[in-house]
Amino acid sequence: MEVEKVIIIDFGGQYSQLIARKIRELSIFSEIVPYFSNINKIIDEKPKAVIFSGGPASVYEKNSPSIDEKIFSCGIPILGICYGAQLIANALGGRVKKSDFREYGKVSINIKNRSTLFENLPPSFNVWMSHTDFVDKLPEGFLVTSSTSNCPISSFENRKLNIYALQFHPEVFHTDFGSDIIANFLYKIADCKKDWIISSYIDEQVKFIKETIKNDRAICALSGGVDSSVAARLAAKAIGKQLICIFVDHGLLRKGEKEEVISTFSNNKDMLFIPVDASKLFLNKLKNITEPEEKRKIIGKLFIDTFTNEAKKLKGVKYLIQGTIYPDIVESGTLTSAKIKSHHNVGGLPDKLGFSLVEPLKLLFKDEVRIVGKELGLPSSLLNRQPFPGPGLAIRIVGHITEDRLAILRETDFILRDEISKAGLSDEIWQYFTVLPGIKTVGVMGDTRTYSELVAIRAVESVDGMTANWYKIPYNVLEKISSRIVNEVNGVNRVVLDVTSKPPATIEWE
Repeated sequence: MEVEKVIIIDFGGQYSQLIARKIRELSIFSEIVPYFSNINKIIDEKPKAVIFSGGPASVYEKNSPSIDEKIFSCGIPILGICYGAQLIANALGGRVKKSDFREYGKVSINIKNRSTLFENLPPSFNVWMSHTDFVDKLPEGFLVTSSTSNCPISSFENRKLNIYALQFHPEVFHTDFGSDIIANFLYKIADCKKDWIISSYIDEQVKFIKETIKNDRAICALSGGVDSSVAARLAAKAIGKQLICIFVDHGLLRKGEKEEVISTFSNNKDMLFIPVDASKLFLNKLKNITEPEEKRKIIGKLFIDTFTNEAKKLKGVKYLIQGTIYPDIVESGTLTSAKIKSHHNVGGLPDKLGFSLVEPLKLLFKDEVRIVGKELGLPSSLLNRQPFPGPGLAIRIVGHITEDRLAILRETDFILRDEISKAGLSDEIWQYFTVLPGIKTVGVMGDTRTYSELVAIRAVESVDGMTANWYKIPYNVLEKISSRIVNEVNGVNRVVLDVTSKPPATIEWE
């Protein structure tokens, strides 16, 4: 059975993929296309709705992203978000101007006129704003449906044309009732049905892997993390023992992690598991490297080189399966979005890979990957592990990477995780870890002056990693963590807490 589709037209917004995730959470299939896509092809696909994403440009600037205005007269329900809302206003005869100040963060909106978008919602609630431009004048036939103290037109619509627009971002979890607003648009305005479920995605990817790999063999970059483990299980479901999982120990894992991965996968008879100790190679290549992007590129290249060398020992290997997920791609820079940072399994790939790349999870967010893993029977202990970056501890050490600094980071990270677990907070915090910022401070221990490393604690609450709030660890827990770190870990005399949300910061420091 062919499922219904919602198309998201991406104008370069960093939140574009969140829109897709929100729609899929509502059991509706979504597809993202760049703004320069052929509009006739989009219309021919007969989507149930079209959503315009946000973006960093200004609609009145030369060469700013635009859209073929045929989309406005085809009868397909349209929802514009942030830049998308401004684009609608500008294209249909309204006016967009630059404000004297930027409206950013949580803002309270007040509903002005009845709208199906806000059906069954309170008359006032908080939303997430991120804009400098604003709609100064509405096109003819449009109605203001909400406003804020600084933005008289925070949402507007034309029911006859089936066009709706929001200056704020309903897709981020900072917006109260954001999912309800999107649901109202999809269910009550666009008349979408709940006909897409995660098992459909699994079936589709299993079929794709089978048809792609056929009778050949594939290697999988298995790190033991959530993404690579789910990718491996999905591939094993499709091709069984044609799959060879290679675990590369790059020497940048957390305390006890290497042993855990080997213990978990070496006894699995459904796949061939090959552990490779490349820790010395990685550390030698990273010697004296301090620039974050260079670290990521080196690690990415070494990963691929290692797989290539191992594959040469095997016969019939033509494919490389990776656990790349959508946030990796978004933050590494897509056709329409700005690059934040490269990921080892995205930005580090050489031009001539030597294998055909298969990425069965590349359209999914972290929470969706966990759902797939659960459907495939992976244990919750593995699926609920907090995210860990591919480059490992290398990007949690600012500056030079040495064995001594890695040892300090492993021990401090272990203490943090141990105390968070003892406090019963493991399930409340999305991600938590320690960082070595490369700063030494003066201290006094046992009447003796010290000049040692400073350790930073990073803890955030999030759903998908695209946005995050810093987590308020109770003071008594922080006190235990700090006390243990400075007393148990040689070379550390100070502990600080990172209290920055994402945005403006990223979750990782590098």
